[in-house]
Amino acid sequence: MYPIQEIRKDFPILGRTVYHKPLVYFDNAATTQKPRSVVESITNEYYSVNANVHRGVHFLSQQATELHEAARRTVQTFINAHSANEIIFTRGTTESINLLASTFAESQMKAGDEVIISAMEHHSNIVPWQLQASKYGIVIKVIPMNDQGELLLDAYEELFTERTKLVSITHVSNVLGTINPVKRMIATAHAHNVPVLIDGAQSIPHMKIDVQDLDADFYAFSGHKVYGPTGIGVLYGKEKWLDMLPPYQAGGEMIQHVTFEKTTFNELPYKFEAGTPDYIGSTALAKALDYVSAIGMKQIAAYEHELTVYATQQMKQIEGMRIFGEAKEKGAVISFLVGNIHHLDMGTLLDQLGIAVRTGHHCAEPLMNRLGIEGTVRASFALYNTKEEIDVFVNGIRRVCSMF
Repeated sequence: MYPIQEIRKDFPILGRTVYHKPLVYFDNAATTQKPRSVVESITNEYYSVNANVHRGVHFLSQQATELHEAARRTVQTFINAHSANEIIFTRGTTESINLLASTFAESQMKAGDEVIISAMEHHSNIVPWQLQASKYGIVIKVIPMNDQGELLLDAYEELFTERTKLVSITHVSNVLGTINPVKRMIATAHAHNVPVLIDGAQSIPHMKIDVQDLDADFYAFSGHKVYGPTGIGVLYGKEKWLDMLPPYQAGGEMIQHVTFEKTTFNELPYKFEAGTPDYIGSTALAKALDYVSAIGMKQIAAYEHELTVYATQQMKQIEGMRIFGEAKEKGAVISFLVGNIHHLDMGTLLDQLGIAVRTGHHCAEPLMNRLGIEGTVRASFALYNTKEEIDVFVNGIRRVCSMF
């Protein structure tokens, strides 16, 4: 039996009210709420262990360093990376992709070389490549999708040429909920000797990730999506690739020796971690990963699938309901519109009922153009949500519809 009531007790914010209504938090794709263990980790480390990490000879610095590096090993285990050296701490998925786009384009690409992305990418996996295209003259190719929100794999195969240098795709769409067959897509790319970056922002909280099983060359995610703090994230990269790439930023920590004539760079993973790292955030991220691991990623995935199926069934009974993204493999996200009600109006009125959803283009304007709409209302579920909350949500939609 899934221990939903015990889990909800770990998230104090779920007990608050909004406009005198019990909070129903369905904006988890934007950020998840934090369990007590994560918040307490932040407080405890600031109050008892706070000191700058690495190179310090005093006790607190050594203790903080050990916690930071233990967090790196926790991430390594969580995604089954081969080595802790393959775990680069960043500020989140966005910085991870920018790091990779910048260093990869600089060192591995020249004018006319190609990167393949998909029609359902977040802006964070589009704009960094556009910046590199303007700088180096590289070409961006886009995998098309069908009306159900599934990528067309035959068309994907046809995009490869001898100039293709990288594939950069999302694992799970933040709008459609589509779970892309990334293992198969990675195998296709590798058959052309092309490495692959996976945007794992929307997959890391919902399913078991094994980067070695996927054979991903790079995998990026954010801590705040997986019940951890904001401002901390990860770029995983195979060691052979990270060794080939130049530093992304310069400063302390990423150096070995500095003179006014020449600088030599540190070994992995520190080559990509200039300056004081978020050592408080890394420890709290490790606590978040421990938390979901204790519940079990398979159990979380099964429970969230049950919620998504239930919500979809209930929502489809509402007249005028349009759900965008009905792939066979779909995660815990439902984007929708009802009749001619503007998404902003729906979201604002649901908020008055205590129901938190996201409205707009969800940082995926090219996808909205493909769908022929300006934006949607998005409900996204997490391990602490319930069917009772879904009932409140569906009744809220009906109430809003009655007003129009």
